[in-house]
Amino acid sequence: MCLILFAWDAHPDYPLVFAGNRDEAYDRPSAPADFWHDDARVFGGRDLEKGGTWLGLSLSGRMAAVTNFRERPAVRNAPRSRGDLAARFLRGDEAPGAYLERIARSGADYGAFSVIVGDGASLWYFSNRGTSARQLSPGVYGLSNHLIDTPWPKVAAGKQRLARLLGAGEAQLTAELFDILLDRTPAPDSELPDTGVGLQRERELSPLFIAGDRYGTRASTVLLIGRDGAVLFIERAFGPGGAPLGITEKRFSLAKVQTQPQIHADTRG
Repeated sequence: MCLILFAWDAHPDYPLVFAGNRDEAYDRPSAPADFWHDDARVFGGRDLEKGGTWLGLSLSGRMAAVTNFRERPAVRNAPRSRGDLAARFLRGDEAPGAYLERIARSGADYGAFSVIVGDGASLWYFSNRGTSARQLSPGVYGLSNHLIDTPWPKVAAGKQRLARLLGAGEAQLTAELFDILLDRTPAPDSELPDTGVGLQRERELSPLFIAGDRYGTRASTVLLIGRDGAVLFIERAFGPGGAPLGITEKRFSLAKVQTQPQIHADTRG
């Protein structure tokens, strides 16, 4: 994924409120979100080139999402796929912190990445371009192609808009989260980061939703996990120029019931 906005244990009804855009070349083969044919415990999209995923859940309550980290020169032909980071966590049973500590020891095997993993009771973050893995406290977070909460314009704007929705019910929450994800407004030049790709490319990558000809937002996803373990997963697929290709909506229940409400005032900006 290239944009993740989420609220962890900050909504009265949903321990996890998640909205994300997967930006990718349109010609990279992938499968829409579904239960995996080779592991029916896992639900999520699938990268058909490498076999991993950018976002998924397991019926036991595990969740994983991964983004790349934009840097130049980029690592080419890394030994392992970043999507495998999420897939292996979803298939396993290792505690999130222990898993990330192990991943940290082999971080050089992957291209630059950030990954979020959780088991319903806790949520963790790690980047092989940052420091050590850390458990996330309740609040609102944003992640793009840098470290978590780096204040790129789309991250800052998305967090602010998400924070205003933390009392909303399902219908309003899903509708307005998609409004956020579908925002094509470019950032002002004065606010653009410098990641080594040049000014024009920074402009093209600055909107929350990218509608390019060869590369852009392939999927926008809203995920709500209730305190009773009920899941709502909605994925909207797009083609070149942002053309809509279809919607996947799935409701199911996790075997592991989520934590009890622990609402904190801090929404982290």
